[in-house]
Amino acid sequence: MQKISIDALARQQLAAATSASSGRAADTVYGGHEKVLRQTVIGMVKGTVLAEHESPGDTTVFVVSGRVRLIVGADSWQARTGDLLIVPDARHSLEAEEDAAILLTVAKRP
Repeated sequence: MQKISIDALARQQLAAATSASSGRAADTVYGGHEKVLRQTVIGMVKGTVLAEHESPGDTTVFVVSGRVRLIVGADSWQARTGDLLIVPDARHSLEAEEDAAILLTVAKRP
């Protein structure tokens, strides 16, 4: 059994993102490429974009703090602290509309 404070990790990743040239920082909390389930806390500085990409499986984005926008083609959805976005099975991008920390959860398809 392992206990992790997502709030503390989110603060840590957001602090790391502010000094990173990419404007983001991440730490995988659970899983990885060898597991079906992967959960990653990502800190993003305002204006940072995770460029358009495919998802390897079912994906959700939980906003731990801040505000983000999920963009899928011509559609977009804004989410703020406490919101959960269910990512459509389509190419998408994610933009930090203000400094934000998210918990990205991916369950790879078999």
